Amino acid sequence: MNKKIAIIGGGNLGTAIAEGLIQSGFVLPKHILITKRNILTLHALERKGVLVSDKNEEAVRYADLVILAVKPFQVNDILSSLKAEFKEGKHVLVSVITGVSISHIAGIIGKKISIVRAMPNTAIAIQESMTCIAAKDINEEQLQYVHEIFNQLGKTVRIDEKLMDAATVLGACGTAFAMRYIRANIQGGIEIGFDAATANLIAAQTVKGAAELLLKKGSHPEQEIDKVTTPKGCTIAGLNEMEHRGFSSSLIKGLVASYEKIDKD
Repeated sequence: MNKKIAIIGGGNLGTAIAEGLIQSGFVLPKHILITKRNILTLHALERKGVLVSDKNEEAVRYADLVILAVKPFQVNDILSSLKAEFKEGKHVLVSVITGVSISHIAGIIGKKISIVRAMPNTAIAIQESMTCIAAKDINEEQLQYVHEIFNQLGKTVRIDEKLMDAATVLGACGTAFAMRYIRANIQGGIEIGFDAATANLIAAQTVKGAAELLLKKGSHPEQEIDKVTTPKGCTIAGLNEMEHRGFSSSLIKGLVASYEKIDKD
């Protein structure tokens, strides 16, 4: 498998992947080809050395690894037009499209190629994504290369494909849930005396630091909570009031509601 990468779909996600790979130094810009119907919007990438094209066929011919980053409603037409270009035993197709299964993709292409589903989140734009990966008919070398690609853009974990909807809720919708918590924290900070800009900085950095504690130390949240929760202190008073108001239960119910919405649709 050559180390060139083709990205079909030069929208926000496709360009974020390309930008992240360039910034990380993982791949040379000249070894990335990205497609879009209107290539005028890709000039910034082109100036950095990325190859751009308005022909999806060129992408499949260019690279063994193809990332599909189009809208869900475009999948059938695009893959149907490209199935003759995919070569068995050669290509790896990575889909970053929400709600489109590996079996659906394989059924359209009609050939035995390696197919991977990757579910990143919007933090991919700053190389801090949590990307969940599921795969079929792929060897370890190919799978490792896919992991390496998305490790340049954050962190990765391999999951069963049946958990992809759950991964969407926890990892993608979860970004919005975390933002809502931070927003509430900012509002509370303003109420107790901070200006908006200072409250924003303190709230965002505090959440970032809390997350890094878990990621770097491998500890459980309750272990870190215990370290700042002293008897008769202000932390336990705040935590107990939040729980009394339904903080944890409302968050869990929100996650489940999002999951049920995906399941119904």
